[in-house]
Amino acid sequence: MIPFNAPPVVGTEIDYIQSAMGSGKLCGDGGYTRRCQQWMEQHFGSAKVLLTPSCTASLEMAALLLDLQPGDEVIMPSYTFVSTANAFVLRGARIIFVDIRPDTLNIDETKIEAAITEKTRVIVPVHYAGVACEMDTIMAIARKHNLFVVEDAAQGVMSTYKGRALGTIGHIGCFSFHETKNYTAGGEGGATLINERALIERAEIIREKGTNRSQFFRGQVDKYTWRDIGSSYLMADLQAAYLWAQLEAAERINQQRLTLWQTYYDALLPLAKTGRIELPTIPADCKQNAHMFYIKLRDIDDRSALISWLKEAEILAVFHYIPLHASPAGKAFGEFHGEDRFTTRESERLLRLPLFYNLSSVNQRTVINSLLSFFG
Repeated sequence: MIPFNAPPVVGTEIDYIQSAMGSGKLCGDGGYTRRCQQWMEQHFGSAKVLLTPSCTASLEMAALLLDLQPGDEVIMPSYTFVSTANAFVLRGARIIFVDIRPDTLNIDETKIEAAITEKTRVIVPVHYAGVACEMDTIMAIARKHNLFVVEDAAQGVMSTYKGRALGTIGHIGCFSFHETKNYTAGGEGGATLINERALIERAEIIREKGTNRSQFFRGQVDKYTWRDIGSSYLMADLQAAYLWAQLEAAERINQQRLTLWQTYYDALLPLAKTGRIELPTIPADCKQNAHMFYIKLRDIDDRSALISWLKEAEILAVFHYIPLHASPAGKAFGEFHGEDRFTTRESERLLRLPLFYNLSSVNQRTVINSLLSFFG
């Protein structure tokens, strides 16, 4: 079976994990955590990067940091993973879903302003497939209405918008280092990017169970104490050691994924030109990270037939997401503003193909030949 995904392995992970084990510091904020955080601050240009156990934790941390209260409203696309909404629902907020663009499958920036009310506090753009939302427009809307912007850049590590790293444009950005992402911290992991300097001190406190423990370890205070609401949002240094190996090879991983992505695109372009499928769109202002390669079929029946065909050939292809506004929790905790022109339609015909760092050219060619055979 050719899997849909396999966690990236570059070869130095075990050495760094053993080094972390011998350091006497296995919990959060050890030496490898500091290396990873500093690397991301320098490479992406964020004021402060804090490693977390997951992107879910990073989003929850953002909701705490922005003091979301019951009854507040948060605008986001329905075409996203449940954590994007859950983080704010946990604070009592109501989710206002708006439609997506049919080209990038990102939030339609032209639909946001009409969904804003006096209760709106936050806009959450989700950079689907590592392709940026139209951030200039979104940030302008946020400034006009005095709103916060939290970028869900779970899929966007190493992608840019007009030269700026995704996750560094909004007030807060959230990364994922889950095993399905381009870079992993040994299975799970995330990072919170604090781009508004006024939020940094409180972000550290919230991440350390509501204490000023980080300041204590830096020698800024002689003891630490409970200062604020918070939780345990630290990544173990063992995981950070695994992540460090990946970040050291970040450019190599990125280039390999881009090569695989382009191979799919070139091989399937003739099918797209005949109108049989649609291929991903990358706007001119966006530099993507090849997080995924998807095709869009005619409809859900067409997609189901292709999934079965590939399964017979021992190839695993998957789809996502079930739009959140159509789910039981989505109906209970949110509502869809405006018309659902594209969210449901696009979600029912999208199919993701195997794409991961260690995917061999032979296996990729097998996937391509199986696809061409199906359409032939």
